[in-house]
Amino acid sequence: MKENILTAISTTMIFIPWTILPLRTNAWALESPTAEIMIFSYAIFMIFSGILTIAFYFKVKVQSNLMKLCLVINSLYAIFGTMAVLQIIQRAL
Repeated sequence: MKENILTAISTTMIFIPWTILPLRTNAWALESPTAEIMIFSYAIFMIFSGILTIAFYFKVKVQSNLMKLCLVINSLYAIFGTMAVLQIIQRAL
């Protein structure tokens, strides 16, 4: 039961970053301070979801086929989120 809940959490985390697309269709989301805050927030969430999925997979030993897929996708999200945060930090300096 615990493994199913953790797998559901990781699976849900795959789809949340895609919610930025409908938000970015609004004019207020394209303005300068809001856009940076949104991108930074989504990037931090992507990093968090990658770390959490890695912890579920290796520490808690939830190793189903769906969890393996979540591990790959959320790890890629974490890598791209880290790159986005580093670009934001580099631009601020």
